Amino acid sequence: MRLTVAEIAEAVHGRVIHESQERPATHSAVNDACPKANRQNESQDVPATHVVTGLTWDSRTVKPGDLYVALPGERVDGHDFAAAAVEAGAVAVLGTRELSVDVPVIVAADAMQAVADLAAYWRSRLKGTVIGLTGSTGKTTTKNLVRDVLACAGSVVATKANQNNELGVPATLLSADEDTDFVVVEMGMRGLGQIEALCKIACPDWGLVTNVGESHIELLGSRENIARAKSELLAALPQGGIGFVNAADELLPDLLSFGQAEEHGARIVKFNEDVRAENVSLDEEGRPSFTLTVAADASALPERDSAAGNGDKQVAHASEDKREGNAEASAADVKVKLALRGMHNVSNACSAAAVGLAAGLTLSQCAEALAAAQPEKGRQQVFRTAQGVTVVDDSYNANPDSMRASLATFSALEVPGRHIAVLGDMGELGTFALECHERVGALAGQSNLDLLICVGELSEHIALAATDAGMPDSAVHHLSSVDTAIQELKSLVEPGDAVLVKASHFMEFDRIVEGLVG
Repeated sequence: MRLTVAEIAEAVHGRVIHESQERPATHSAVNDACPKANRQNESQDVPATHVVTGLTWDSRTVKPGDLYVALPGERVDGHDFAAAAVEAGAVAVLGTRELSVDVPVIVAADAMQAVADLAAYWRSRLKGTVIGLTGSTGKTTTKNLVRDVLACAGSVVATKANQNNELGVPATLLSADEDTDFVVVEMGMRGLGQIEALCKIACPDWGLVTNVGESHIELLGSRENIARAKSELLAALPQGGIGFVNAADELLPDLLSFGQAEEHGARIVKFNEDVRAENVSLDEEGRPSFTLTVAADASALPERDSAAGNGDKQVAHASEDKREGNAEASAADVKVKLALRGMHNVSNACSAAAVGLAAGLTLSQCAEALAAAQPEKGRQQVFRTAQGVTVVDDSYNANPDSMRASLATFSALEVPGRHIAVLGDMGELGTFALECHERVGALAGQSNLDLLICVGELSEHIALAATDAGMPDSAVHHLSSVDTAIQELKSLVEPGDAVLVKASHFMEFDRIVEGLVG
């Protein structure tokens, strides 16, 4: 982002205090649509202190050139930290009331809405392809894979960590330059209409749905309603856009029916069909190897040397020097070995390859990028302690689908000692919570586990279901707290053992990993 304070004020329908220090806007803002007009890179010769190059709502993360957004909160008011933000280098403040600071203050009626309006305006000036990404599981991992693959085709900006909400989506868009080739925007949701609202800001050219699972079933009531919510991304695609969907998902017909992307003139690419993995195997550490191939009749994929996207916009392609002399440029299949663990990541890799092919990459370029991709913190990270214990850190989050995938991967892990799973409560399941925890417990009881430690109130049902499924009572422990689990593990774990750590984020299972790894 590079905007003057006056441009920002116009975009958010605000007024500027200290306005005499600022120059007039150079052109009009566009707030309520997504046209690609008026995106010329006009010269801005105002003093550097009057040009904003970033945005944050956390005064502790301010960088020189940032716009600090003062958001009201339940416990703290962002306006109280405006002076500290300016001291740290913020060149302007956006809030809902006047403030006494030594930089321009933009006053808007609603700070959250102002952030959305500003992102929508900046989106109208982006020249590259914006890719929206959602799904019940695998969003962040797939987003990272898509980012790494597209980096072979041009410049990429992607959502940081899992900042996929009404603040994170604008922040991702605003972190892109006008000429960024690809912007990958992860979109989360907690109910119907939320992805639709995010799409009104991001205006995605392409959209990827990883799967339709049980995450957020508490608020939506059924997987069909989850499919309806995820389909809002497909419904937002423009004529000429591309939707990437999972051919292996049993609710794919519902997703396509609700989304009606093809009726709007978008194309549908089915990963795990049009782009798929064959001859899949796992090594002793659960890392998949497979043959990545493109179906001969994958007509929905654009020609590799042609443009795709929205209207007359050109998709950035891999540079000619990367293509030139590539003996495998037209290969129908290529071998891939992932550094990521788990069979579920094969599907994620296929989806990222489908996006790469649509962007003009060769299959070999996609495979090379996928092989180099590394896991993010708390997502199937593997540590080996000085005592010879293997710790699988999958503590970042959990839902029934990811629990099943993680248990399957962990059970296949080859170690000289025991398999010990530490499982905790899963959130946002509402009236389905008991059933979902029992199903996870039944699976755990039938898995290759020597010891199961369950932590939390709901996880008692995991423990009970595991014993009902045949796991010995002596091998199942139910504990009430993370601290107790850390102490018990330290006394139980022996050299050669492997420990899986997984629960919803609010359970703070990262503390268990720290306690084991040190």
